[in-house]
Amino acid sequence: MSRARVRAAGAAAAAALLVLPLAGCAGWGGTSAGSGGANSIDVLMVNNPQMIDLQRLTEANFTRQTGIGVNFTVLPENDVRDKISQEFSSQAGQYDVASLSNFEIPIYARSKWIAPLDDYVAADTAFNQADILGPMTKSLTAEDGKLYGEPFYGESSFLMYRKDVLDAQGITMPAKPTWPQVADIAARVDGKEPGMAGICLRGQPGWGQIFAPLTTVVNTFGGTWFDQDWNARVDAPEFHQATRFYVDLVRAHGEVGAPQAGFTECLNNLVQGNAAMWYDATSAAGSLEAADSPVKGKIGYVAAPVLKTPSSGWLYAWSWSIQQASDKKANAWKFISWASSRQYEELVGRQLGWSKVPAGKRASTYSNQDYLKEASAFAEPTKQAISSADPVNPGVQPRPAIGIQFVDIPEFTDLGTQVSQYVSSAIAGQMSVDEALKRGQQLADDVAERYRSRENG
Repeated sequence: MSRARVRAAGAAAAAALLVLPLAGCAGWGGTSAGSGGANSIDVLMVNNPQMIDLQRLTEANFTRQTGIGVNFTVLPENDVRDKISQEFSSQAGQYDVASLSNFEIPIYARSKWIAPLDDYVAADTAFNQADILGPMTKSLTAEDGKLYGEPFYGESSFLMYRKDVLDAQGITMPAKPTWPQVADIAARVDGKEPGMAGICLRGQPGWGQIFAPLTTVVNTFGGTWFDQDWNARVDAPEFHQATRFYVDLVRAHGEVGAPQAGFTECLNNLVQGNAAMWYDATSAAGSLEAADSPVKGKIGYVAAPVLKTPSSGWLYAWSWSIQQASDKKANAWKFISWASSRQYEELVGRQLGWSKVPAGKRASTYSNQDYLKEASAFAEPTKQAISSADPVNPGVQPRPAIGIQFVDIPEFTDLGTQVSQYVSSAIAGQMSVDEALKRGQQLADDVAERYRSRENG
C-alpha cells in the first residue's frame, strides 16, 4: 500500500477540516499571543482539564527552570480547531506550538504547516522517545517517515463491564471477547437489574461520536470506508454486516435514548447503574474509578471486542506540534520536551494527584508504582489497548490512508458526520440500515472520485 495517493489532498483540502469534538469541553479564557519577548513562546491549545493543569504549572516550573515565558491561548475544542486551521494554513507565525490530534498531524505535515521534530528528538537524549508507546509515535509520523508531533496524553478503547452483575448471572467475561460473545452477554444481563440495559453504545451523530466505536466494529468485521484504490466500500457486505450488528445490538439491548447518546451519556449510564457494559474510550476509566464513583471497584476492563482482526481498539492523542513559520522552534521544542516528559507526569502526580497524570503515552507510566496505586484497575488494560492499536493496518485489507476510528483525510470529518446522521436515524427506527448505507455510499464515492482523479491526473 502506498499512502502517496493521499498526498495530493494538499493545503486547500486540509483547510477544510471539520471542527467537531470527540467530547465536549467547557469554556476557558486564555492570554493573548504575541505578548512576550524574544525569549517567550506562544502556545495555542484546547481547554481540556489536563491542559489547564499544564497552564497552571508552567510558570513555576518550566519558566523558572528555563527562563522561557509561555503565553497560552486556551479555547474550547471547536474554537481551537478552527483557529489552529486558520493560523497554520496562513503560516503567520503568531503561534509557535499548538495542540493537535493524530488526525490532523499527518494532514498538516503533508501541507508543510508543521515542522519535523526528528532532529530535536535526536539531540534531546533526556526526552527518551523510545519510552513513547509505539503506536503513538507511528500515528504522529507522516508518510515522509518524519515525526511531527509528541503526545501529551492518549487513549484507546476497551470494553467496560459490571463484574458483580455478570457474576450474579454466572457469566465469565472473556479477556479478549468477540462481538458475538458481547451481544450474547448483553442479552443475558439486559433488565436483570431494574432499569439496567445490557450495553451502552454511542448512537449520537458525529464522526467523533457514533463512528468512533462503529468504525472499529467495521474494521474487525472485515470492512473499510475505502479500499487501497480509493473505491468507496460503505455499502459493501462487511460494512453492512458490522453496521447492522451495531444497530441491532443497541436497539435490542442498548440504553434508553440511544440515538442521542454519546460518550458523556454512556459514562453517566454506567456510573448510575443504567448499563451493564460499555465499549468506549480508555480515558473513561478514571471517572469510573474516582473516589466518589458509585461503581468504583465494580468495573472490569477487557480488550476491545473483535471478529476477524487480532485487536480493534482505536487510537487518539492530543499532541504538540511546532508551526513551520515559527522563528522560535528551539524554545518551542524545549516546551514540548517538558510538557510530554516523564518528569512532567511525576510533577503532576506530586502536586495535583496521580489520577490527574496525562497518561496513555509513555511505557514508564505503567511501571510507576505511585500511578498504579491510583489506576491499578485499568492501567494495564489501557496500556495493552494502546500498544495493540495499529493505525496503519487496522483491518483485514490495505488502506489508502492511515487511521483506525477515522480515515486520515480532511474530507472524512464531513463525510463521517453526514453518514453518522443516517446511521443514528437507523438506530431511531426512522431509516433502514440499507438506506443509510446506500446514501453513505454515494457520499463516500464522491470523496473517492476526487482522490482517484488526482491520482490519475
